[in-house]
Amino acid sequence: MKIPAFTFLFLLGLTVTAQQKQEILSPEIQIKTAVLPAPGEDRDAAMVYGYDESGKMVVLREGTNNMVCLADDPSKKGINISCYSKKLEPFMKRGRELQAAGSDMMSIRETRKQEVESGTLEMPDAPSMLYILSGDDENYNKETGELSDSYFRYVIYTPFATTESTGLPDKPHAPGMPWLMDPGTHRAHIMVTPEKN
Repeated sequence: MKIPAFTFLFLLGLTVTAQQKQEILSPEIQIKTAVLPAPGEDRDAAMVYGYDESGKMVVLREGTNNMVCLADDPSKKGINISCYSKKLEPFMKRGRELQAAGSDMMSIRETRKQEVESGTLEMPDAPSMLYILSGDDENYNKETGELSDSYFRYVIYTPFATTESTGLPDKPHAPGMPWLMDPGTHRAHIMVTPEKN
């Protein structure tokens, strides 16, 4: 069966686009980018997860402090990197394992909920920080690992915190104000989303 020329070119374009986004950068550049969300003094000693040549998530650098950073997923559009307290690692790692096994977001939430309740999944015993930095592909320099015109969000995990125990509302009442998401659950966390410029 012959494929019309315009169909062939369209499919070729999709393939090339997918391959471009699947490009795996060097470990050095992945590490340099992955630690950008972390406070400056924590970057050099943070543990970093990134991607090997096959696209599998691996440890690119063992850390010596309390920070874990994740490199940008090359299979997804845009740049999205994060760093978090090592106390959150069991929770985050379990989520990655479930996702890799094919679980969707709601299934992951339910499984982790059951595991926390049964005591097989440990949650932090104190507020634990997550820094998230995102941006557009066109503002990312693959040669230097730098991201311009980026956007920060902050999440402070406080398992089982409530609006009553924190004094925080369960939704923001003004742009950029902190608020408590999923109050009373193992996923309770304070969201701080600054206004975009």
